[in-house]
Amino acid sequence: MVWMIYMHKTSMFSLGAGSLICGYIFLMKLFNGVTSIIEWDLMSLNSLSIVMVLIFDWVSMLFLCFVLLISSSVMYYSGSYMKGDKYFNRFMYLVIMFVFSMAMMVLSPNLISILLGWDGLGLVSYALVIFYQNEKSANAGMLTILSNRVGDVAILLSIGLMVSLGSWSFVIYSFYMKDSDLILLKFLIMLSAMTKSAQIPFSAWLPAAMAAPTPVSALVHSSTLVTAGVYLMIRFSGAMEGSYIQSVLLIISCLTMFMAGLGANFEYDLKKIIALSTLSQLGVMLSILSLGYPDLSFFHLLSHALFKALLFMCAGVVIHSANNYQDIRFMGGLVKFMPLTISFMTVSNLALCGFPFLAGFYSKDMILEVAFMSWANYMSLILYVLATGLTVMYTMRLVYYSLSGSFNLSAMNNLSDDNKIMSNSMIVLGVSAVFMGAILSWMIFPEPYMICLNIFMKSVVLMVSILGGMMGYMLNLLAISYNLKFLGNYKFVLMSGSMWFMPFLSTKKISENSLIMGTKIEKLGDKGWFEYFGGQGLYYVLSKLFSLLNIMQLNSIKVFMKLFVVGMVIILFSFM
Repeated sequence: MVWMIYMHKTSMFSLGAGSLICGYIFLMKLFNGVTSIIEWDLMSLNSLSIVMVLIFDWVSMLFLCFVLLISSSVMYYSGSYMKGDKYFNRFMYLVIMFVFSMAMMVLSPNLISILLGWDGLGLVSYALVIFYQNEKSANAGMLTILSNRVGDVAILLSIGLMVSLGSWSFVIYSFYMKDSDLILLKFLIMLSAMTKSAQIPFSAWLPAAMAAPTPVSALVHSSTLVTAGVYLMIRFSGAMEGSYIQSVLLIISCLTMFMAGLGANFEYDLKKIIALSTLSQLGVMLSILSLGYPDLSFFHLLSHALFKALLFMCAGVVIHSANNYQDIRFMGGLVKFMPLTISFMTVSNLALCGFPFLAGFYSKDMILEVAFMSWANYMSLILYVLATGLTVMYTMRLVYYSLSGSFNLSAMNNLSDDNKIMSNSMIVLGVSAVFMGAILSWMIFPEPYMICLNIFMKSVVLMVSILGGMMGYMLNLLAISYNLKFLGNYKFVLMSGSMWFMPFLSTKKISENSLIMGTKIEKLGDKGWFEYFGGQGLYYVLSKLFSLLNIMQLNSIKVFMKLFVVGMVIILFSFM
């Protein structure tokens, strides 16, 4: 019992100390411009060496610093959120394994050693999603791990294709991959990043993973699982330059960004709304990466991690206090009861919208301006603008329903900010969500980008954000007429609210059809023709051959006479 009470504090101090150490190393690497690589040669096969490699440069150290900082806050937060759970120790060990897997993935510049972290993330995420052990969690966990296995297979295939380079160190060799012969390798890397970062058509698992406890959601959706794909693409960005893969990724990420923003406006589950906002921001990161700006993608990845973890932690406090209700229609007027939590939630919401001088503003505003200056086509730019407006729209809708609308909870409730552990764990992230965007921009971009836009393009983001915010708040203020109006467009609402039917296609259609097809292949293939021409057929031929050899080794005169006669006949026919 004593260990259960203090485990969250021990984890918080350990991870916090690790974060400070990584931050110090990051500053040293950034100002000295030095990269350290540690190699451990596991085995050599001809000219190939299988090496365990760790890279310590400013990118990996800064990302690891943020991962450990957010993890320490989440660990401390879990001490209160999961306090009454029977399997509290198991939960804490799983989260520690999750953080360790992410650290291995961040520090690995080698496709062989990255598998330890990459597969660890997939396996531990499955264990965390099914933590509550009910049917919904089991289905969500199965969808999560099967979707991620597609990316794992793509990584394994890329390992085979990278043999031609003589090394699996993609950080060093990515700049030598500009040859068109390696287009399949680049496609596989993009596929693995798409599955981990839940881009279309693999988006269904990300909202389904909300079946996990809220502290896990705060960790997964900020700096760990879903950002692993973006981080891999940032490391591979040198190989993607000038490739057709960039154009494909731009289209997919822009569509994901738009689809997630549209779906969040029709969703009523608090955690799923925040999950869809994560999906939208992942689309922003990958789209600007595909335009050739990996540094901006990394900047947005870091700033987004801070306010998204804070947003999930605030949502967890609200759900915990509201008797585990997650439907935003049962909330409302919470600012009167939980002023501190709602203040943090508002700050993180505004940072998500790109409100001036918060963390999200510095990265998101620069991304949109650079996208408007880039070679992207009109369709991509329109999707960028629409996704920006939809982001502000669903944020203001969330503000109306849960924070400022009419109070809809039952009389028996326990809404308050009295939980000191949860409140204290959000303070570090709350301060970071305000100040860290500016600090990061000063450190990562000592020389500012040259932005050259006309007055219309410069102000279009501001106009779209104001318009989206007004629509999001006013339409839900007139909720009855707004909902009745949409009943006439039921098919549009159904398609938009169900992520363009991707959960349905990913579960029922693909799973059902693949199982039927697998049964037919097993009957006709594994137990049919493959068996006849494969194992059993070969066994039959070899058994006949060995029986013939056995007869020949008996030294019988009859056998040799028959062979002699057959040989003479063959010779006569050959001379005729």
